[in-house]
Amino acid sequence: MMLEAGQRVKLAADLRLAGPVVLAEDSPAAATDAVAGSLSLASGTGGTVERVNEPQQQEPGPDVREYVRLKSLLDDFGHQMPSGTRKQLEEQVGSLEPEWIAHQEQRLHVTVRVRLDNGFVLDDAHAEVFTSD
Repeated sequence: MMLEAGQRVKLAADLRLAGPVVLAEDSPAAATDAVAGSLSLASGTGGTVERVNEPQQQEPGPDVREYVRLKSLLDDFGHQMPSGTRKQLEEQVGSLEPEWIAHQEQRLHVTVRVRLDNGFVLDDAHAEVFTSD
């Protein structure tokens, strides 16, 4: 389901929020010792979408970057390489392929900012935890 700013939504599941609490104008790094316990929000709690953030894919790890580099090298220059070197490069690419496949299969997450009717604001929450009201 695509969410839009101004749309009424409700929580699709119970949520438990736990961790450091900081003032809204403070940076998250300021919360080194601040702990507030936990807060529970019941499924069905209504609110309004204030903002929908663009989907973002997780930054590729070093193995994924190395796969891309070696695969490009193999594709561009493999036909010119001595057979032993080409075979070694093919083995390296093959050993990194599972990380590449896992990276390609990652779901893009759309996050939203929702102002709940009880006054709480959930920011950068996955859109999947909301249903239309």
